[in-house]
Amino acid sequence: MNTTETVLITGGTGLIGRHLSEKLKKKGYQVKILSRNADLSGSPGAGAQKSAIDASIIEKADYIVHLAGANIGNQRWTKRRRQEIIDSRLNTSQMIFQIIEEKGSKLKAFVSASAIGYYGTITSDRIFQEADLPAGDFLGQVCKKWEQSADRFAELGIRTVKIRTGIVLAKNEGALARITIPVRLGIGSAIGSGKQYMPWIHIDDLCDIYVKAIEDTRMIGAYNAVAPDHKTNMEFMKTLARVLKKPFWFPYIPAFVVQLVFGRMADILLKGSRISSGRIINAGYDFHFTDLESALTELLIIKKT
Repeated sequence: MNTTETVLITGGTGLIGRHLSEKLKKKGYQVKILSRNADLSGSPGAGAQKSAIDASIIEKADYIVHLAGANIGNQRWTKRRRQEIIDSRLNTSQMIFQIIEEKGSKLKAFVSASAIGYYGTITSDRIFQEADLPAGDFLGQVCKKWEQSADRFAELGIRTVKIRTGIVLAKNEGALARITIPVRLGIGSAIGSGKQYMPWIHIDDLCDIYVKAIEDTRMIGAYNAVAPDHKTNMEFMKTLARVLKKPFWFPYIPAFVVQLVFGRMADILLKGSRISSGRIINAGYDFHFTDLESALTELLIIKKT
């Protein structure tokens, strides 16, 4: 693809941002990065502080992909950490909105990350869809505010897309790297009841969904970014052990142990429901990895040459 269009990615030094940047560059896009840690765009002052943002970076962007946000699984959810999780998602969006509102831009689309936490940290028989209301728990309200900050761009007439993401599976990093540790040690087991669902997506599929959101002018609103393969925690861990050719321990890790270690954050490990991928499929997206075993095999097994 030959293009001179520019994509600005906030939080672009994270897992998704790095993979997406490479994919976009290969397609011919110019990619600029807004990061809390450093300005990698080549322009001065593209950090997280408003005074440091160079408005010209925003004005020149054809598309903005908003990925910025503190990792929800890195630290216990203290009061301070909960506020940081919220602020890290809203502040950059607000600053960009103010610049566009004040100075205008040629922005064709604003694509924001969101998460399946929108539906709440619960385990139920329901298969959640995009039209469902946000949950009243912490993650549900975080995602609600996150998406509301994105919706402000739609009020300016900018096409706005929100990607509600499940557990992202990537090689040697992110959630999968942590999940595989006990399995590689031969002590893999289900967590809690093992009945909670783990909506997942391969990093390649997630990045291609973002590319589609940039390029497909018909995409508007929220889309669940999860594979069409519903796996419980028990099924996920069994599949992982099988792929790695490791034993699987049938005794579960008791819920109270997880709660002692992780505090309130334990809910994201102990609870989970099925999430529909129907809307993104109906939008024309064709998943590369539709079953967990093939995704894990591609990511974890070294291919012989």
